Amino acid sequence: MTVSAAAPNAASHDLTEMPSHKGPAPKRIVTGYGFWIFLLSDFVIFSCLFATWGVLVHATDGGPTTHDLFDLKTVGVETAALLLSSYACGMASLAAERKSAIPFQLAMLITAALGAVFLGFEIHEFRDLVERGAGPQRSAFLSAFFTLVGCHGLHVTLGLLWLFTMMAQVMAKGFRGDIERRLLCFFLFWHALDIIWVGIFTAVYLYGVYL
Repeated sequence: MTVSAAAPNAASHDLTEMPSHKGPAPKRIVTGYGFWIFLLSDFVIFSCLFATWGVLVHATDGGPTTHDLFDLKTVGVETAALLLSSYACGMASLAAERKSAIPFQLAMLITAALGAVFLGFEIHEFRDLVERGAGPQRSAFLSAFFTLVGCHGLHVTLGLLWLFTMMAQVMAKGFRGDIERRLLCFFLFWHALDIIWVGIFTAVYLYGVYL
């Protein structure tokens, strides 16, 4: 009887000592959750652009087609640069968690350099298409192509501006709580750009050349 009576008392004692999980979530979780909602809205925009591309890809109006315009070797180098920038961005995230300023700044610089290489290839491709008479006004297919790929390029440009801003803030103020939350949002944004580009590379370039 002593043992059976002690058991409920012990269980009751354990329950009273269990930590309470009530209260507001940490700011980092709230910030990350809110930014994911923003990213989902961005994905909706790109989904509409992908759908438009799928409808208009064959609306060439007698002009050049995907087989005539796309160079997969160049696009492959462009894609590799962006994917490597995502890896460098991940290294910057790890450095930020350790609050290591120099590795963080170095990784961010590499991310920026690779992102700039990606943009350089994209601008060169757009300029080459326009010089060949395949600008966005040539056909509905090209309008959809320039809109989809150009929208992604605009996001990368804004991401680079954001990147340099975060580098400056860390240099001036260190890894404060508010800056770490901004860095979290930036890292999510940059990796999301890679996910979107993989979709573009597959649906626009690979599909356009091989199917």
